Amino acid sequence: MKTVAFHTLGCKVNQYDTQAMLELFRTAGYEVVSFDGAADVYVINTCTVTGTGDKKSLQLTRRLRREHPDSHIILAGCLAQRKGEELLSTGARLIIGTQRRNEVVSLLEKAVREGTAISAVNELNETTPFEPLAIASQDEHTRATLKIQEGCNNHCTYCIIPSVRGPIRSRPLAEVTLETERLAAAGFTEIVLTGIHLSSYGKDWKDGTTLLDAIRAVHAVEGVQRIRLGSLEPTIATTEFAQALAAMPKVCPQFHLALQSGSDTVLARMARCYNMRMYMAAVQNLRGAFPMAAFTTDVLTAFPGETEDELQQTAAVIREVGFAKIHVFPYSQREGTKAAVMPGQLPKAEKERRARLLIAIGEETAAAYQRQWLNRDTTILLEEKRGNRWFGYTPEYIPVTIADCPACCQGAILPVTLRAITDDGMSADLSN
Repeated sequence: MKTVAFHTLGCKVNQYDTQAMLELFRTAGYEVVSFDGAADVYVINTCTVTGTGDKKSLQLTRRLRREHPDSHIILAGCLAQRKGEELLSTGARLIIGTQRRNEVVSLLEKAVREGTAISAVNELNETTPFEPLAIASQDEHTRATLKIQEGCNNHCTYCIIPSVRGPIRSRPLAEVTLETERLAAAGFTEIVLTGIHLSSYGKDWKDGTTLLDAIRAVHAVEGVQRIRLGSLEPTIATTEFAQALAAMPKVCPQFHLALQSGSDTVLARMARCYNMRMYMAAVQNLRGAFPMAAFTTDVLTAFPGETEDELQQTAAVIREVGFAKIHVFPYSQREGTKAAVMPGQLPKAEKERRARLLIAIGEETAAAYQRQWLNRDTTILLEEKRGNRWFGYTPEYIPVTIADCPACCQGAILPVTLRAITDDGMSADLSN
Protein backbone atom coordinates (compact mmCIF):
# COMPACT_ATOMS: atom_id res chain seq x y z
CA MET A 1 0.00 0.00 0.00
CA LYS A 2 1.29 3.48 -0.87
CA THR A 3 1.70 5.95 1.97
CA VAL A 4 0.95 9.68 2.21
CA ALA A 5 1.78 12.26 4.88
CA PHE A 6 0.37 15.75 5.42
CA HIS A 7 1.61 19.00 6.95
CA THR A 8 -0.60 22.07 7.27
CA LEU A 9 0.49 25.65 7.76
CA GLY A 10 -1.84 28.56 8.43
CA CYS A 11 -5.51 28.88 9.22
CA LYS A 12 -8.48 26.64 10.03
CA VAL A 13 -9.59 26.83 6.40
CA ASN A 14 -6.29 25.22 5.42
CA GLN A 15 -6.84 22.55 8.08
CA TYR A 16 -10.23 21.76 6.56
CA ASP A 17 -8.76 21.61 3.04
CA THR A 18 -6.02 19.26 4.26
CA GLN A 19 -8.55 16.91 5.84
CA ALA A 20 -10.53 16.81 2.59
CA MET A 21 -7.41 15.89 0.59
CA LEU A 22 -6.45 13.31 3.21
CA GLU A 23 -9.79 11.58 2.81
CA LEU A 24 -9.41 11.56 -0.99
CA PHE A 25 -6.06 9.77 -0.67
CA ARG A 26 -7.46 7.35 1.88
CA THR A 27 -10.40 6.54 -0.42
CA ALA A 28 -7.91 5.89 -3.23
CA GLY A 29 -6.18 3.25 -1.09
CA TYR A 30 -3.31 5.22 0.43
CA GLU A 31 -2.28 4.77 4.04
CA VAL A 32 -1.93 8.05 5.96
CA VAL A 33 1.30 8.12 7.98
CA SER A 34 3.18 10.59 10.17
CA PHE A 35 4.85 13.50 8.41
CA ASP A 36 7.96 12.92 10.52
CA GLY A 37 8.61 9.50 9.01
CA ALA A 38 9.04 7.99 5.56
CA ALA A 39 6.20 8.26 3.02
CA ASP A 40 5.70 7.77 -0.69
CA VAL A 41 3.89 11.12 -0.95
CA TYR A 42 4.18 14.29 1.12
CA VAL A 43 1.51 16.99 0.92
CA ILE A 44 2.36 20.45 2.26
CA ASN A 45 -0.65 22.75 2.49
CA THR A 46 1.12 26.10 2.36
CA CYS A 47 0.42 29.53 3.81
CA THR A 48 1.50 32.90 2.41
CA VAL A 49 -0.11 35.36 4.83
CA THR A 50 3.35 36.28 6.14
CA GLY A 51 6.93 35.83 5.02
CA THR A 52 7.28 33.28 7.80
CA GLY A 53 4.67 31.08 6.13
CA ASP A 54 6.54 31.23 2.83
CA LYS A 55 9.84 30.44 4.52
CA LYS A 56 8.49 27.44 6.45
CA SER A 57 6.86 25.98 3.35
CA LEU A 58 10.04 26.23 1.29
CA GLN A 59 12.25 24.94 4.10
CA LEU A 60 10.02 21.89 4.50
CA THR A 61 10.12 21.22 0.78
CA ARG A 62 13.91 21.42 0.62
CA ARG A 63 14.24 19.15 3.65
CA LEU A 64 11.95 16.52 2.16
CA ARG A 65 13.76 16.66 -1.17
CA ARG A 66 17.04 16.08 0.66
CA GLU A 67 15.89 13.38 3.10
CA HIS A 68 13.42 11.53 0.83
CA PRO A 69 14.65 12.01 -2.75
CA ASP A 70 12.47 9.21 -4.14
CA SER A 71 9.22 10.53 -2.63
CA HIS A 72 6.70 12.74 -4.39
CA ILE A 73 5.98 16.21 -2.98
CA ILE A 74 2.71 18.07 -3.47
CA LEU A 75 2.51 21.79 -2.69
CA ALA A 76 -1.07 23.00 -2.18
CA GLY A 77 -2.63 26.12 -0.71
CA CYS A 78 -1.95 29.83 -0.81
CA LEU A 79 1.80 29.97 -1.51
CA ALA A 80 1.32 27.40 -4.26
CA GLN A 81 -1.46 29.55 -5.74
CA ARG A 82 0.70 32.69 -5.61
CA LYS A 83 3.91 31.23 -7.02
CA GLY A 84 2.51 28.52 -9.32
CA GLU A 85 5.03 27.15 -11.81
CA GLU A 86 7.89 28.91 -10.00
CA LEU A 87 7.65 26.21 -7.33
CA LEU A 88 8.36 23.42 -9.80
CA SER A 89 12.03 24.35 -9.33
CA THR A 90 11.77 23.04 -5.74
CA GLY A 91 11.47 19.49 -7.05
CA ALA A 92 7.78 19.19 -6.22
CA ARG A 93 5.83 16.71 -8.35
CA LEU A 94 2.54 18.67 -8.19
CA ILE A 95 1.62 22.31 -7.54
CA ILE A 96 -2.11 22.58 -6.91
CA GLY A 97 -2.94 25.98 -5.34
CA THR A 98 -6.37 26.70 -3.88
CA GLN A 99 -8.50 24.97 -6.53
CA ARG A 100 -8.64 21.47 -8.06
CA ARG A 101 -7.76 19.88 -4.73
CA ASN A 102 -10.58 17.41 -5.33
CA GLU A 103 -8.40 16.16 -8.23
CA VAL A 104 -5.24 15.87 -6.13
CA VAL A 105 -4.92 12.08 -6.37
CA SER A 106 -5.60 11.81 -10.09
CA LEU A 107 -3.28 14.74 -10.91
CA LEU A 108 -0.47 13.22 -8.85
CA GLU A 109 -0.86 9.82 -10.44
CA LYS A 110 -0.91 11.40 -13.91
CA ALA A 111 2.35 13.24 -13.15
CA VAL A 112 3.98 10.06 -11.86
CA ARG A 113 2.73 8.00 -14.81
CA GLU A 114 4.06 10.55 -17.30
CA GLY A 115 7.29 11.10 -15.41
CA THR A 116 6.78 14.84 -15.23
CA ALA A 117 5.93 17.62 -12.78
CA ILE A 118 2.60 19.42 -13.07
CA SER A 119 1.46 22.90 -12.09
CA ALA A 120 -2.34 22.71 -11.88
CA VAL A 121 -2.92 26.23 -10.59
CA ASN A 122 -6.09 27.82 -12.00
CA GLU A 123 -6.74 31.54 -12.25
CA LEU A 124 -9.37 32.72 -9.75
CA ASN A 125 -12.13 35.09 -10.85
CA GLU A 126 -15.84 35.87 -10.42
CA THR A 127 -16.82 32.71 -12.29
CA THR A 128 -14.75 30.41 -10.04
CA PRO A 129 -17.19 28.11 -8.17
CA PHE A 130 -17.03 27.01 -4.56
CA GLU A 131 -14.76 23.99 -4.67
CA PRO A 132 -16.74 20.82 -3.81
CA LEU A 133 -14.51 19.57 -1.01
CA ALA A 134 -16.16 17.58 1.77
CA ILE A 135 -15.09 15.70 4.86
CA ALA A 136 -16.62 12.90 6.90
CA SER A 137 -14.13 12.68 9.77
CA GLN A 138 -11.49 14.77 11.55
CA ASP A 139 -8.55 14.25 13.87
CA GLU A 140 -10.46 15.75 16.77
CA HIS A 141 -13.17 13.58 18.26
CA THR A 142 -15.71 16.12 19.50
CA ARG A 143 -15.31 19.30 17.42
CA ALA A 144 -15.42 19.49 13.62
CA THR A 145 -14.58 22.39 11.35
CA LEU A 146 -17.05 23.03 8.54
CA LYS A 147 -15.92 25.27 5.69
CA ILE A 148 -18.87 27.13 4.23
CA GLN A 149 -17.25 30.10 2.47
CA GLU A 150 -14.22 30.84 0.31
CA GLY A 151 -12.51 34.01 -0.93
CA CYS A 152 -12.54 37.70 -0.01
CA ASN A 153 -13.43 40.92 -1.84
CA ASN A 154 -12.01 43.42 0.66
CA HIS A 155 -8.44 43.94 -0.62
CA CYS A 156 -7.00 45.35 2.61
CA THR A 157 -3.72 47.08 1.85
CA TYR A 158 -1.61 44.60 3.84
CA CYS A 159 -3.28 41.38 2.71
CA ILE A 160 -2.35 39.02 -0.11
CA ILE A 161 -5.28 36.65 0.50
CA PRO A 162 -7.80 37.97 -2.09
CA SER A 163 -5.28 37.26 -4.86
CA VAL A 164 -4.63 33.67 -3.71
CA ARG A 165 -8.12 32.71 -2.55
CA GLY A 166 -10.11 34.67 -5.12
CA PRO A 167 -13.45 36.45 -4.79
CA ILE A 168 -16.17 35.40 -2.35
CA ARG A 169 -17.94 32.08 -2.99
CA SER A 170 -20.49 30.46 -0.72
CA ARG A 171 -21.26 26.81 -0.15
CA PRO A 172 -24.85 25.90 -1.07
CA LEU A 173 -27.11 25.53 1.96
CA ALA A 174 -28.10 22.00 0.97
CA GLU A 175 -24.42 20.97 1.04
CA VAL A 176 -23.93 22.70 4.40
CA THR A 177 -26.81 20.68 5.82
CA LEU A 178 -25.65 17.40 4.26
CA GLU A 179 -22.10 17.65 5.60
CA THR A 180 -23.34 18.71 9.03
CA GLU A 181 -25.54 15.61 9.10
CA ARG A 182 -22.55 13.42 8.17
CA LEU A 183 -20.41 14.99 10.89
CA ALA A 184 -23.17 14.64 13.49
CA ALA A 185 -23.63 10.99 12.51
CA ALA A 186 -19.87 10.51 13.01
CA GLY A 187 -20.24 11.71 16.60
CA PHE A 188 -19.19 15.35 16.41
CA THR A 189 -21.23 17.44 18.80
CA GLU A 190 -19.61 20.84 18.12
CA ILE A 191 -19.42 22.38 14.65
CA VAL A 192 -17.10 25.31 13.93
CA LEU A 193 -18.23 27.33 10.90
CA THR A 194 -15.28 28.78 9.03
CA GLY A 195 -14.35 30.57 5.82
CA ILE A 196 -11.87 33.05 4.46
CA HIS A 197 -14.39 35.88 4.97
CA LEU A 198 -17.20 34.18 6.83
CA SER A 199 -19.32 37.33 7.21
CA SER A 200 -19.79 37.54 3.43
CA TYR A 201 -21.54 34.16 3.25
CA GLY A 202 -24.38 34.33 0.70
CA LYS A 203 -23.52 37.75 -0.72
CA ASP A 204 -22.30 36.27 -3.99
CA TRP A 205 -25.78 34.92 -4.70
CA LYS A 206 -27.44 38.34 -4.36
CA ASP A 207 -30.71 36.73 -3.27
CA GLY A 208 -30.81 37.84 0.37
CA THR A 209 -29.10 34.74 1.79
CA THR A 210 -26.86 35.59 4.76
CA LEU A 211 -24.64 33.87 7.29
CA LEU A 212 -27.66 33.54 9.57
CA ASP A 213 -29.24 31.17 7.05
CA ALA A 214 -26.19 28.88 7.21
CA ILE A 215 -26.16 28.99 11.01
CA ARG A 216 -29.85 28.10 11.12
CA ALA A 217 -29.27 25.19 8.74
CA VAL A 218 -26.58 23.77 11.04
CA HIS A 219 -28.66 24.51 14.14
CA ALA A 220 -31.50 22.38 12.77
CA VAL A 221 -29.38 19.22 12.49
CA GLU A 222 -30.08 16.69 15.21
CA GLY A 223 -27.00 15.69 17.19
CA VAL A 224 -25.28 19.06 16.93
CA GLN A 225 -25.12 20.56 20.40
CA ARG A 226 -22.78 23.49 19.89
CA ILE A 227 -22.10 25.88 17.00
CA ARG A 228 -18.99 28.02 17.10
CA LEU A 229 -18.38 30.81 14.62
CA GLY A 230 -15.09 31.63 12.94
CA SER A 231 -13.79 35.16 12.47
CA LEU A 232 -16.47 37.80 11.96
CA GLU A 233 -16.26 41.32 10.57
CA PRO A 234 -17.69 43.83 13.07
CA THR A 235 -20.02 45.20 10.38
CA ILE A 236 -22.12 42.03 10.52
CA ALA A 237 -22.82 42.29 14.26
CA THR A 238 -25.94 44.44 14.17
CA THR A 239 -28.54 44.36 16.93
CA GLU A 240 -30.71 42.14 14.72
CA PHE A 241 -27.83 39.74 14.04
CA ALA A 242 -27.01 39.45 17.74
CA GLN A 243 -30.64 38.85 18.69
CA ALA A 244 -31.00 36.21 15.98
CA LEU A 245 -27.96 34.37 17.36
CA ALA A 246 -29.34 34.58 20.89
CA ALA A 247 -32.52 32.87 19.67
CA MET A 248 -30.43 29.81 18.72
CA PRO A 249 -29.34 28.11 21.96
CA LYS A 250 -26.65 26.00 20.28
CA VAL A 251 -24.61 29.08 19.30
CA CYS A 252 -21.56 29.49 21.53
CA PRO A 253 -21.10 32.96 23.05
CA GLN A 254 -17.52 33.31 21.85
CA PHE A 255 -16.98 35.80 19.06
CA HIS A 256 -13.78 36.39 17.13
CA LEU A 257 -14.24 39.98 15.97
CA ALA A 258 -11.45 41.13 13.67
CA LEU A 259 -9.77 44.25 15.11
CA GLN A 260 -6.29 44.64 13.53
CA SER A 261 -5.91 48.13 15.02
CA GLY A 262 -7.71 50.31 17.55
CA SER A 263 -6.78 53.47 15.66
CA ASP A 264 -9.12 54.92 13.04
CA THR A 265 -6.22 56.42 11.13
CA VAL A 266 -4.41 53.08 10.93
CA LEU A 267 -7.63 51.30 9.95
CA ALA A 268 -8.05 53.83 7.12
CA ARG A 269 -4.50 53.14 5.88
CA MET A 270 -5.27 49.42 6.06
CA ALA A 271 -8.47 50.01 4.02
CA ARG A 272 -10.53 48.18 6.62
CA CYS A 273 -14.29 48.57 6.19
CA TYR A 274 -15.04 49.82 9.73
CA ASN A 275 -13.91 52.33 12.32
CA MET A 276 -13.76 52.12 16.08
CA ARG A 277 -17.24 53.54 16.57
CA MET A 278 -18.59 50.69 14.45
CA TYR A 279 -16.37 48.14 16.19
CA MET A 280 -17.48 49.12 19.68
CA ALA A 281 -21.11 49.10 18.55
CA ALA A 282 -20.63 45.50 17.40
CA VAL A 283 -19.18 44.54 20.79
CA GLN A 284 -22.09 46.24 22.57
CA ASN A 285 -24.67 44.52 20.34
CA LEU A 286 -23.23 41.06 20.99
CA ARG A 287 -22.67 41.72 24.67
CA GLY A 288 -26.25 42.92 24.97
CA ALA A 289 -27.45 39.54 23.68
CA PHE A 290 -24.73 37.50 25.45
CA PRO A 291 -23.69 39.33 28.65
CA MET A 292 -20.82 36.94 29.50
CA ALA A 293 -19.61 36.50 25.93
CA ALA A 294 -15.90 35.97 25.28
CA PHE A 295 -14.38 38.22 22.65
CA THR A 296 -11.22 37.17 20.84
CA THR A 297 -9.39 38.98 18.07
CA ASP A 298 -6.34 39.45 15.83
CA VAL A 299 -4.15 42.54 16.12
CA LEU A 300 -1.68 43.66 13.48
CA THR A 301 0.82 46.03 15.07
CA ALA A 302 3.65 48.17 13.64
CA PHE A 303 1.76 48.85 10.42
CA PRO A 304 3.65 51.31 8.19
CA GLY A 305 3.58 54.76 9.75
CA GLU A 306 2.02 53.59 13.02
CA THR A 307 2.84 56.25 15.62
CA GLU A 308 3.23 55.69 19.34
CA ASP A 309 -0.12 57.41 19.87
CA GLU A 310 -1.82 55.04 17.39
CA LEU A 311 -0.22 52.11 19.20
CA GLN A 312 -1.59 53.36 22.52
CA GLN A 313 -5.05 53.72 20.97
CA THR A 314 -4.94 50.00 20.15
CA ALA A 315 -3.77 49.20 23.68
CA ALA A 316 -6.68 51.20 25.11
CA VAL A 317 -9.22 49.35 22.95
CA ILE A 318 -7.85 45.96 24.02
CA ARG A 319 -8.36 46.98 27.63
CA GLU A 320 -11.80 48.50 27.01
CA VAL A 321 -13.19 45.42 25.24
CA GLY A 322 -11.56 43.08 27.75
CA PHE A 323 -10.63 40.40 25.23
CA ALA A 324 -10.53 36.82 26.45
CA LYS A 325 -7.70 36.15 24.00
CA ILE A 326 -5.81 38.05 21.34
CA HIS A 327 -3.41 36.98 18.62
CA VAL A 328 -0.80 39.68 17.96
CA PHE A 329 1.14 39.78 14.70
CA PRO A 330 3.88 42.27 13.87
CA TYR A 331 3.31 43.66 10.38
CA SER A 332 5.10 41.72 7.64
CA GLN A 333 5.62 43.15 4.14
CA ARG A 334 3.94 41.11 1.44
CA GLU A 335 5.07 41.62 -2.13
CA GLY A 336 2.16 42.71 -4.28
CA THR A 337 0.26 44.60 -1.56
CA LYS A 338 -0.11 48.38 -1.30
CA ALA A 339 1.24 48.45 2.25
CA ALA A 340 4.54 46.91 1.14
CA VAL A 341 5.54 50.18 -0.55
CA MET A 342 4.03 52.58 1.99
CA PRO A 343 6.42 54.97 3.75
CA GLY A 344 7.15 54.55 7.45
CA GLN A 345 8.18 50.88 7.48
CA LEU A 346 9.31 50.13 11.03
CA PRO A 347 12.46 48.19 12.00
CA LYS A 348 12.20 44.62 13.25
CA ALA A 349 13.19 45.47 16.83
CA GLU A 350 10.44 48.08 17.07
CA LYS A 351 7.87 45.69 15.61
CA GLU A 352 8.82 43.12 18.24
CA ARG A 353 8.62 45.70 21.06
CA ARG A 354 5.12 46.72 20.06
CA ALA A 355 4.00 43.11 19.74
CA ARG A 356 5.33 42.29 23.22
CA LEU A 357 3.50 45.29 24.68
CA LEU A 358 0.15 44.27 23.21
CA ILE A 359 0.63 40.59 24.08
CA ALA A 360 1.20 41.56 27.73
CA ILE A 361 -1.98 43.64 27.77
CA GLY A 362 -3.88 40.77 26.17
CA GLU A 363 -2.65 38.43 28.90
CA GLU A 364 -3.97 40.88 31.50
CA THR A 365 -7.42 41.08 29.91
CA ALA A 366 -7.56 37.30 29.48
CA ALA A 367 -6.88 36.82 33.20
CA ALA A 368 -9.47 39.45 34.07
CA TYR A 369 -12.05 37.69 31.90
CA GLN A 370 -11.40 34.37 33.62
CA ARG A 371 -11.72 36.00 37.06
CA GLN A 372 -15.28 36.97 36.12
CA TRP A 373 -16.07 33.27 35.89
CA LEU A 374 -14.83 32.23 39.32
CA ASN A 375 -17.58 30.32 41.19
CA ARG A 376 -19.97 30.60 38.22
CA ASP A 377 -21.86 27.68 36.70
CA THR A 378 -21.41 26.67 33.06
CA THR A 379 -20.90 23.52 30.97
CA ILE A 380 -17.87 21.88 29.41
CA LEU A 381 -17.54 19.58 26.44
CA LEU A 382 -15.09 16.85 27.45
CA GLU A 383 -12.36 16.28 24.88
CA GLU A 384 -9.68 14.08 26.41
CA LYS A 385 -8.38 12.55 29.63
CA ARG A 386 -5.08 13.85 30.99
CA GLY A 387 -3.87 11.71 33.85
CA ASN A 388 -6.63 11.62 36.46
CA ARG A 389 -8.37 14.71 35.09
CA TRP A 390 -10.53 15.47 32.07
CA PHE A 391 -10.01 18.43 29.76
CA GLY A 392 -12.62 20.39 27.80
CA TYR A 393 -13.95 23.79 26.84
CA THR A 394 -16.84 25.94 27.98
CA PRO A 395 -19.14 27.52 25.37
CA GLU A 396 -16.98 30.64 25.80
CA TYR A 397 -13.92 28.53 24.88
CA ILE A 398 -12.36 28.67 28.33
CA PRO A 399 -10.09 25.61 28.73
CA VAL A 400 -11.16 23.68 31.84
CA THR A 401 -10.06 20.57 33.74
CA ILE A 402 -12.14 18.50 36.16
CA ALA A 403 -11.42 15.41 38.23
CA ASP A 404 -12.36 12.04 36.78
CA CYS A 405 -15.93 10.98 37.58
CA PRO A 406 -18.47 8.31 36.55
CA ALA A 407 -20.16 10.74 34.17
CA CYS A 408 -16.89 11.66 32.44
CA CYS A 409 -16.40 10.41 28.90
CA GLN A 410 -15.22 11.88 25.66
CA GLY A 411 -17.93 14.00 24.04
CA ALA A 412 -20.02 14.40 27.17
CA ILE A 413 -21.29 17.87 28.05
CA LEU A 414 -21.35 18.29 31.82
CA PRO A 415 -22.52 21.04 34.18
CA VAL A 416 -19.62 22.46 36.21
CA THR A 417 -18.73 25.27 38.58
CA LEU A 418 -15.48 27.06 37.75
CA ARG A 419 -13.32 27.24 40.89
CA ALA A 420 -9.78 28.41 40.13
CA ILE A 421 -7.51 29.88 37.47
CA THR A 422 -4.68 27.56 36.45
CA ASP A 423 -1.61 27.90 34.25
CA ASP A 424 -3.51 26.56 31.24
CA GLY A 425 -7.07 27.73 31.89
CA MET A 426 -9.38 27.02 34.80
CA SER A 427 -10.29 24.10 37.03
CA ALA A 428 -13.85 23.14 37.92
CA ASP A 429 -16.05 20.89 40.02
CA LEU A 430 -19.09 19.04 38.77
CA SER A 431 -22.25 20.98 39.62
CA ASN A 432 -24.98 19.33 41.63
